[in-house]
Amino acid sequence: MNGPEITLSVAPELRLFVPSERRAGRTTLVTDGSSTLGHVVESLGVPLTEAGRLLVDGRQVTVSHIPRAGENVEVRSVERPQQVPGAPLRFLLDVHLGTLARRLRLLGVDAAYENEDIGDPSLAALSAKERRVLLSRDRGLLRRRELWAGAYVYSDRPEDQLRDVLERFAPVLAPWTRCTACNGRLTDTDKDSVQEHLERCTQRSYDVFAQCTACERVYWRGAHHARLEAIVEDALREFGGAAA
Repeated sequence: MNGPEITLSVAPELRLFVPSERRAGRTTLVTDGSSTLGHVVESLGVPLTEAGRLLVDGRQVTVSHIPRAGENVEVRSVERPQQVPGAPLRFLLDVHLGTLARRLRLLGVDAAYENEDIGDPSLAALSAKERRVLLSRDRGLLRRRELWAGAYVYSDRPEDQLRDVLERFAPVLAPWTRCTACNGRLTDTDKDSVQEHLERCTQRSYDVFAQCTACERVYWRGAHHARLEAIVEDALREFGGAAA
């Protein structure tokens, strides 16, 4: 590449995306003179979903800015909590984030999830069609042009993934209102109404039930409730929420 030379730095939170030689601070970069700053940032490995303000010589510019010789470029990280304009806040998760999807649903967050790999083009198109923020650890997927909005999930540990998403987007929490299996809404129900879905021992041991209005799955406070309650209490303590 033979064109204008600029200096560039990325925020510490974004340095995992760029080559090791560009992680220490400002480095020089030769551009082609015609590519946009957005293209330059992506070519370094940083998905634009993770780039916040772009500053050129201290002045904020858009991704369409064409870098010129001698400019000092600074790539900031996304400000938190991140505002997602234009639609109710809801998510779409790729096939590798099933545990995160179930935990978001446990907290009442609208989280669609594909448990089969439908392919990057279809996921990006679904994000655009339903105006959902696509959550993924696949950087290539987050660079697709048809994507409506997206976010990189930085950790591979479900506990940290959940904390990251809640901190970044600050969704309203309403625990125990969504089906963890299909994302449908839950409604309170009585034992007689769901009796055919229950094992005999469950019928004898429990009296309080909820049922999904979409897939009809039945919920009660069974053996795993204490573990789920701990997840809910930790999230509410740290991030707050609305009453269910």
